Amino acid sequence: MKRDIADAAFSDCLRAAHDNTCEMCGKQGRMECSHVFSRRHMSVRYDKLNANCLCNGCHRKWHESPLASGDWFIDMFGTGRWNLLSEKKLQIAKGIKSQKKAIAKHYRDELKLIQEKRNSGETGYIDFVSYQ
Repeated sequence: MKRDIADAAFSDCLRAAHDNTCEMCGKQGRMECSHVFSRRHMSVRYDKLNANCLCNGCHRKWHESPLASGDWFIDMFGTGRWNLLSEKKLQIAKGIKSQKKAIAKHYRDELKLIQEKRNSGETGYIDFVSYQ
Protein backbone atom coordinates (compact mmCIF):
# COMPACT_ATOMS: atom_id res chain seq x y z
CA MET A 1 0.00 0.00 0.00
CA LYS A 2 1.43 3.34 -1.03
CA ARG A 3 2.29 5.91 1.63
CA ASP A 4 1.04 9.44 1.08
CA ILE A 5 1.67 12.84 2.67
CA ALA A 6 -0.80 12.14 5.47
CA ASP A 7 0.84 8.78 6.26
CA ALA A 8 4.28 10.40 6.40
CA ALA A 9 3.14 13.25 8.66
CA PHE A 10 1.28 10.86 10.97
CA SER A 11 4.29 8.56 11.21
CA ASP A 12 6.70 11.45 11.90
CA CYS A 13 4.42 12.73 14.66
CA LEU A 14 3.94 9.34 16.29
CA ARG A 15 7.65 8.52 16.28
CA ALA A 16 8.55 11.96 17.69
CA ALA A 17 5.90 11.64 20.41
CA HIS A 18 7.56 8.41 21.53
CA ASP A 19 11.02 9.98 21.29
CA ASN A 20 12.00 7.31 18.74
CA THR A 21 11.71 4.59 21.37
CA CYS A 22 10.26 1.17 20.62
CA GLU A 23 7.15 0.49 22.66
CA MET A 24 7.88 -3.24 22.74
CA CYS A 25 11.58 -3.56 23.52
CA GLY A 26 12.62 -0.04 24.58
CA LYS A 27 15.30 0.31 21.89
CA GLN A 28 15.99 3.86 20.73
CA GLY A 29 16.91 4.96 17.22
CA ARG A 30 15.20 4.56 13.87
CA MET A 31 11.58 3.59 14.45
CA GLU A 32 8.60 2.64 12.33
CA CYS A 33 4.92 3.41 12.65
CA SER A 34 3.10 0.09 13.04
CA HIS A 35 -0.67 -0.02 12.72
CA VAL A 36 -2.67 -2.33 14.97
CA PHE A 37 -5.35 -2.69 12.31
CA SER A 38 -4.01 -2.26 8.80
CA ARG A 39 -3.95 1.05 6.98
CA ARG A 40 -6.68 -0.23 4.66
CA HIS A 41 -9.14 0.53 7.49
CA MET A 42 -9.51 4.23 6.73
CA SER A 43 -11.60 4.88 9.85
CA VAL A 44 -8.52 4.20 12.04
CA ARG A 45 -5.65 4.80 9.59
CA TYR A 46 -4.69 8.14 11.19
CA ASP A 47 -5.83 7.38 14.74
CA LYS A 48 -3.00 7.47 17.28
CA LEU A 49 -4.69 4.69 19.25
CA ASN A 50 -4.24 2.43 16.22
CA ALA A 51 -0.50 2.91 15.89
CA ASN A 52 2.60 1.88 17.78
CA CYS A 53 6.17 3.11 17.55
CA LEU A 54 8.26 0.00 16.90
CA CYS A 55 11.81 -0.80 15.87
CA ASN A 56 12.20 -2.81 12.67
CA GLY A 57 12.69 -6.09 14.54
CA CYS A 58 9.59 -5.67 16.71
CA HIS A 59 7.57 -4.46 13.71
CA ARG A 60 8.48 -7.68 11.87
CA LYS A 61 7.52 -9.74 14.94
CA TRP A 62 4.22 -7.84 15.08
CA HIS A 63 3.29 -8.96 11.58
CA GLU A 64 4.78 -12.45 11.81
CA SER A 65 2.94 -13.36 15.02
CA PRO A 66 -0.46 -11.66 15.01
CA LEU A 67 -1.86 -13.64 17.96
CA ALA A 68 1.13 -12.88 20.17
CA SER A 69 1.03 -9.26 19.00
CA GLY A 70 -2.64 -8.98 19.92
CA ASP A 71 -1.90 -10.45 23.35
CA TRP A 72 0.95 -7.95 23.86
CA PHE A 73 -1.28 -5.07 22.81
CA ILE A 74 -4.06 -6.09 25.20
CA ASP A 75 -1.57 -6.63 28.05
CA MET A 76 0.00 -3.22 27.37
CA PHE A 77 -3.09 -1.10 26.66
CA GLY A 78 -6.09 -3.12 27.85
CA THR A 79 -9.14 -4.68 26.30
CA GLY A 80 -10.97 -1.35 26.27
CA ARG A 81 -8.62 0.14 23.69
CA TRP A 82 -8.64 -3.09 21.67
CA ASN A 83 -12.45 -3.23 21.66
CA LEU A 84 -12.74 0.47 20.75
CA LEU A 85 -10.41 0.03 17.78
CA SER A 86 -12.11 -3.21 16.74
CA GLU A 87 -15.45 -1.40 16.54
CA LYS A 88 -14.08 1.79 15.02
CA LYS A 89 -12.25 -0.05 12.21
CA LEU A 90 -15.59 -1.37 10.94
CA GLN A 91 -16.99 2.13 10.44
CA ILE A 92 -17.09 3.56 6.96
CA ALA A 93 -14.81 6.58 6.73
CA LYS A 94 -16.19 8.95 4.14
CA GLY A 95 -14.10 11.73 2.68
CA ILE A 96 -10.77 10.67 4.16
CA LYS A 97 -9.08 10.63 0.75
CA SER A 98 -10.12 14.23 0.13
CA GLN A 99 -8.79 15.23 3.57
CA LYS A 100 -5.19 14.01 3.08
CA LYS A 101 -3.73 17.55 2.95
CA ALA A 102 -5.65 18.60 6.07
CA ILE A 103 -4.57 15.44 7.88
CA ALA A 104 -0.94 16.02 6.93
CA LYS A 105 -1.13 19.65 8.10
CA HIS A 106 -2.71 18.60 11.40
CA TYR A 107 0.09 16.14 12.15
CA ARG A 108 2.83 18.54 11.03
CA ASP A 109 1.39 21.11 13.46
CA GLU A 110 1.29 18.50 16.24
CA LEU A 111 4.89 17.55 15.43
CA LYS A 112 5.97 21.19 15.85
CA LEU A 113 4.37 21.25 19.32
CA ILE A 114 6.16 18.02 20.25
CA GLN A 115 9.48 19.40 19.02
CA GLU A 116 8.97 22.60 21.04
CA LYS A 117 8.37 20.53 24.17
CA ARG A 118 11.48 18.43 23.46
CA ASN A 119 13.54 21.59 22.95
CA SER A 120 12.35 22.89 26.33
CA GLY A 121 13.55 19.69 28.02
CA GLU A 122 10.50 17.44 28.12
CA THR A 123 11.38 13.76 27.89
CA GLY A 124 9.52 10.49 27.44
CA TYR A 125 6.22 10.16 25.64
CA ILE A 126 4.60 13.47 24.68
CA ASP A 127 0.90 13.20 23.98
CA PHE A 128 -0.62 14.74 20.86
CA VAL A 129 -4.07 15.26 19.44
CA SER A 130 -5.24 12.60 17.03
CA TYR A 131 -6.96 13.67 13.81
CA GLN A 132 -9.47 10.83 14.01
